[in-house]
Amino acid sequence: MQTDYLFHGVRGFERFAYYCYGYDMASKEAERRYKIVFFYEKYGLDATLEAFEISKRTVYRYRSLFKKGGIRALEPKSKAPKHPRESAVAKEIVEEIRRLRGEYPNIGKAKLYHILKPWCKENNLDMISESTIGRIIAKDKDKMRITPLRIDRNGKAKPKKRKFKKRKPKNLKSKPMHLWAVDTIQKVSNGIRRYIMTLVDPHSRIAFAVALPSKHSKHTAKVLEALIDGLTGNIEVNLSHREFSILSDNGSEFMKEFEQLLQNKGLTHYWTYPRSPKMNAHNERFNRTLQEQFIDFYEDLLFTDIDLFNEYLADWLIKYNTIIPHHSLNMKSPVQYLVENHSECHMLWTNTST
Repeated sequence: MQTDYLFHGVRGFERFAYYCYGYDMASKEAERRYKIVFFYEKYGLDATLEAFEISKRTVYRYRSLFKKGGIRALEPKSKAPKHPRESAVAKEIVEEIRRLRGEYPNIGKAKLYHILKPWCKENNLDMISESTIGRIIAKDKDKMRITPLRIDRNGKAKPKKRKFKKRKPKNLKSKPMHLWAVDTIQKVSNGIRRYIMTLVDPHSRIAFAVALPSKHSKHTAKVLEALIDGLTGNIEVNLSHREFSILSDNGSEFMKEFEQLLQNKGLTHYWTYPRSPKMNAHNERFNRTLQEQFIDFYEDLLFTDIDLFNEYLADWLIKYNTIIPHHSLNMKSPVQYLVENHSECHMLWTNTST
């Protein structure tokens, strides 16, 4: 509180402050211990031992501490040892590990173990285990990690910053039409590349797709913006509470403009781990269906007339979402499943006025 700074150093203020708001500043454990002491004073020892399942010695210790210093004396103390053990590993080995991690950037403990073994024998040092090498690296202030440098356009060397992405949590659950798994399909013909962006709702299996001339994030951002505008116009999606989220891999098409759009709208972007396509399994399965049932028959059109390709694709998607039954939905179409099981979505699938 501000009063601590105004009257700090004034004789008697600390005791006065304790009696005024000391209990409110106590931790939960101190409050629990205070309740034990209060219960003991009111109901006796036998009732206290039965109610809190603690020893008689502990009750007396809490009571003694409370009488000496009040509730603050009941705060749990640090359990760290007063004289911590020092590592028995020779400093020469630690420095050699650091040198090797610099010569072979970020080499693992298993490989370090086999490199160190002959070196320790030559220098008459006791060899340490593989797990000990791992602990030495983990305890180091910078983890003995070498960060590569990058040259910017001005010719200055700057360390590459590690970016921490929000990964998809385990057993992620969401409302229908609130989580969309996105991915891209790449097709190549005569050196020309075309991309198809796909979006799937894992809950209802409703899917959308559109062909793009390139995988630049400006194109994927436009598709995402069209999806968000369409959903907010037809479905009760509470964007203000950030319930709408996107799941994607780590491709460049889902960065820059795509990521900026999500940040501007305050939406959540989940990323899969590298080389983990199973984290986006629903989208991968839809990509296979799209490939086998549509792309294989219209692939030439994708490179000659992309607008016409998208028109045919839109017709196929309407049938996919409204007519074709899905095994995962008990042989119902995605729209039929959504209407029968989640009528609260107020879906206006055939209303094109908006």
